[in-house]
Amino acid sequence: MHQPIDIEALCAQRGLRITEQRRVIARVLSESTDHPDVEKLHERAALIDPRISIATVYRTVRLFEEAGILDRHDFGDGRARYEAAPEAHHDHMIDVETGNVIEFVDPELESLQRQIAERLGFRLVDHRMELFGVKLDREGGER
Repeated sequence: MHQPIDIEALCAQRGLRITEQRRVIARVLSESTDHPDVEKLHERAALIDPRISIATVYRTVRLFEEAGILDRHDFGDGRARYEAAPEAHHDHMIDVETGNVIEFVDPELESLQRQIAERLGFRLVDHRMELFGVKLDREGGER
């Protein structure tokens, strides 16, 4: 489901000054198909530019998050993980044994969430759903 998002272009649209190190971090984030934490981002960015410090990655991630370019997630593993703020909404299914994250969209679920909000007297403007599970085939063959 991952659609590459040009984070460097988003920085330009939002008027953020883009240094060479920020450009590298933006490129690493744009090319990520997972939801990396800061340590993983630093590891990947340092392969391109070994002068990039982990402090620079932390500052850049915070800047991108504050500008609405990145979304931060807590998938229950104690680490903040990041993805480019998607243009289209999606939810996450997290495999608690492997840490793998599957992005999905379910129109029926989206409709149900709107109905629940309306029943409670609200118009839904945003939401975030993260489901945590164990693969059925790892539970002794249950289906």
